[in-house]
Amino acid sequence: MRARGRLVVLHNDLLAPSGYGAREARTVPDCAPPVIFNAKVPRGPFLSAVTIDPAGNAARQDRTVAEEPGRPCIEPLRLMAVHAHPDDESSKGAATMARYARENVDVLVCTLTGGERGDILNKAMERPEIRSDLARVRRAEMDRAREILGVQQRFLGFTDSGLPEGDPLPPLPDGCFALQPLDVAAAPLVQAVREFRPHVMLTYDESGGYPHPDHVKTHQVSVEAFEAAADPDRYPGPHEPWQPLKLYYFVSFHQARFTALHEEMLRRGLESPFADRLAWLDEDDAGRPEWPITTRVPCGDYFGIRDQALIAHATQIDPESSWFACPLDAQQAAWPTEDYHLARSLVDTSLVDTEKLEDDLFAGVRERVCL
Repeated sequence: MRARGRLVVLHNDLLAPSGYGAREARTVPDCAPPVIFNAKVPRGPFLSAVTIDPAGNAARQDRTVAEEPGRPCIEPLRLMAVHAHPDDESSKGAATMARYARENVDVLVCTLTGGERGDILNKAMERPEIRSDLARVRRAEMDRAREILGVQQRFLGFTDSGLPEGDPLPPLPDGCFALQPLDVAAAPLVQAVREFRPHVMLTYDESGGYPHPDHVKTHQVSVEAFEAAADPDRYPGPHEPWQPLKLYYFVSFHQARFTALHEEMLRRGLESPFADRLAWLDEDDAGRPEWPITTRVPCGDYFGIRDQALIAHATQIDPESSWFACPLDAQQAAWPTEDYHLARSLVDTSLVDTEKLEDDLFAGVRERVCL
């Protein structure tokens, strides 16, 4: 019987004789801690990207990196968030993106599908002219949310699979994103990674965060792109190979956060909407892997921007819904961070304190990489 787990490719930042980073493939359990490769990188020249020389050989480019941690980089840091549908970017990691965008980090949201088969969840938007033109409406909503967050955004061209319901579940629609072979589904994201050159990527865990087939597929293509984009022999295209340095999973809707919000509202004498949600989490989390939080990004000052971006997705969010029942100041007091699990890391671990939770997605990158 084949052991359950995930295949991890570790890239050695000390060059192999060919000039291309040596690799080691291992299978690790699905719930293993983040894979952190402790490359003993010499101080001075360092670049994560693999480039192609005029002879067609893979090689590293070396540029001098400042010795002092925190010294500004020649180019901005880059963050890529990979999502399944429009509105996902505004409900998972939105305040983080808004904060980094305002700190001059380049942020790109890659949206795998157009959300064409999504339900209309705001009754005020349930109108024939909206229903008949939902794909265009959702793109317009995405454009407005992008402006609010201050990020770039790109649709990668796949068709929403819809959320199947029933017992037994009906088959997925022909041609939808979730039914695409992995190499077909991952190809546009690989090219986007090579073009944008992110240092850090964000995506869902293997469950998709919830069992929507497009979210599960998004996890698969994100891991594939992270591991394949640096390999010049895979997914040939117009852009030079590129290796992102860190891959995180969103840990957005977890029990500790909702418990803290619930208790804060009760402390203030407010009616809490979270009791039912906590009971649902107890039931829904049974048997599912629980990813430990490795990184808490302080971003409470940007929760208002997050909410504005979410409201921009008017077909998906009712502004009077329980999403907005907890006052912003209560959220900022009870849980002022957005949380993540570091799933892959190629940074030099001597540059980070592995005994403490990170508070920066670019920990270990900001100090040493200037791309």
